[in-house]
Amino acid sequence: MIAGNYVVGFIIFMILMIINFIVVTKGAGRVSEVIARFTLDAMPGKQMAIDADLNAGIIDQEDAKKRREELSQESDFYGSMDGASKFVRGDAIAGILILIINIVGGLIVGTSQHELSIGEAGRIYVLLTIGDGLVAQIPSLLLSLATAILVTRVTTQESMAEQASTQVSDPTGILIASSIITILGIIPGMPHLVFLSLGLSGIAFGVYLLQSRDEPEESAVSSEPETTSLQELSWDDIDNVDAISLDIGYGLVPLANTQSGGQLLTRIRGVRKKLSAELGFLMPAIRIRDNLDLPPEQYQILLHGLVRGGGSVRVGKLLAINGSQTAIPLEGEPTKDPAFGLDALWIDPNSAELAKSLGFTVVDAPTTIATHVNSLVRENAHELLGQDETQQLLDKVAAKYPKLVSSLVPDLLPLATVAQVLQNLLEEQVPVKDMRNIIDALTLHARDISNPGELTSLIRPRLGRQIVQPLLDESGSLNVITLAPDLERLLESSKAASGGDQITLEPTLAQNMINNLSEEVEKILNGGSPVSLVVSPTLRPWMSRFTRMRVPDLHVLSYGEIPDDLSIQVRSSIGGEAKIDNQSEI
Repeated sequence: MIAGNYVVGFIIFMILMIINFIVVTKGAGRVSEVIARFTLDAMPGKQMAIDADLNAGIIDQEDAKKRREELSQESDFYGSMDGASKFVRGDAIAGILILIINIVGGLIVGTSQHELSIGEAGRIYVLLTIGDGLVAQIPSLLLSLATAILVTRVTTQESMAEQASTQVSDPTGILIASSIITILGIIPGMPHLVFLSLGLSGIAFGVYLLQSRDEPEESAVSSEPETTSLQELSWDDIDNVDAISLDIGYGLVPLANTQSGGQLLTRIRGVRKKLSAELGFLMPAIRIRDNLDLPPEQYQILLHGLVRGGGSVRVGKLLAINGSQTAIPLEGEPTKDPAFGLDALWIDPNSAELAKSLGFTVVDAPTTIATHVNSLVRENAHELLGQDETQQLLDKVAAKYPKLVSSLVPDLLPLATVAQVLQNLLEEQVPVKDMRNIIDALTLHARDISNPGELTSLIRPRLGRQIVQPLLDESGSLNVITLAPDLERLLESSKAASGGDQITLEPTLAQNMINNLSEEVEKILNGGSPVSLVVSPTLRPWMSRFTRMRVPDLHVLSYGEIPDDLSIQVRSSIGGEAKIDNQSEI
């Protein structure tokens, strides 16, 4: 290539070395350092974005796992490329050192061993060294160029080969480059044959690409109506209903935007974690989505696609809840607490300290929504526990007590019955955390009883301490209301006469019972103590259903569910006169 002239070869070698070392390698190394630094700095934010999408229900566990793996691969790649660029730079430096060593070594060998003059030794060995350097420098330059292309490419869903082929086959770029080459071929003194042949070939290839790109578009347009008309519906067109979802108006979207400081996703994530820990099973993901049909500052809570609650909040303001019965003067917009229906005010953040000093409970808008979600989901937790969740609970217990679970399902009870028993417990606000005791009790009674309601009544005494623990007052005593003996005997005889779980009562008696219970419960609750109604085990299931909606703050227990060593304070006894004739079913 240098035609025996080592001076020309040395010049060519130095030009290639400067291009490789100063331009390509140095630029690629700098790009690698910057990309690696910014990629590692952005990793926490990207991981938080994945967690936020997972908690919002936008992606599931599999998608989150896949995205985390892609994020890890991306950081590993750019970190490795940062190190690889140092190898490439070292290769370029090694080429210079090898050139100097070969020249010095050649002069020494030629003059000392072959008895050549310095000029003759320089001509022979410098020529050989330059040839070897050029042979080694060309692949080194290609390696540096390939590294630079890798680290400077824009990250897309396409692979490197797909991205390169797409850009190289762009007819616009080919036509521009070919036109420039053709113009250079016309200039006098240039190698006309090479330039004109290459330029005209490129122009012809670019025109061919333009024609081939237009033809598929025309055929696609012409065949589109036919394809659309032949397309059939599939199960993929049917969306699954989310177990829990939160629809928000467009005015509340900033609350869910973590990048602008919105705290709604964090609050909802905390609610889900808290409920899962307290109730004993993993809560489904709560999906948050904007709904343009809602007013700007309104939200709706949906369970299985049906609206179960909602309210409105004010962005940028605080909700001051008045927990006392007396009216306290405070400037603000009157409203009701969406979760519990208490009197409240929307106040400016500047008035927060004043409101707290007056005894108000002050919360922000995201906390207001999250509290409402927590209250509603807790009350309807039994609707969120299905057979899949029950199987997951059993699998978790089986990992530690395999024999315990295998002896129950499916040998003694089907999975559906176990799920119904757990739903019955959750419906009465009893957590299912103590699965070992629950499975023990089911195994003990499942040979003789298969009715989920009866099994639930038999399990509750085993969970007595867990049931009464939240109902104790500050002194550790259980405040209870009982039924007068004559009323309890009447209910027992009515239940026996019906032969089932239904009890028929005179309407006046039923209303008197509700009124008396409501008065006593309100009186005890105003004193700051929880209250429970204690009845016989046979009456407890019916009495619980009877009072659940009418006296929601009353917990119904049976005598067998109260531990023997527990201190009990009987606050009142509900009685009444009743007639068995002219009864109506409640």
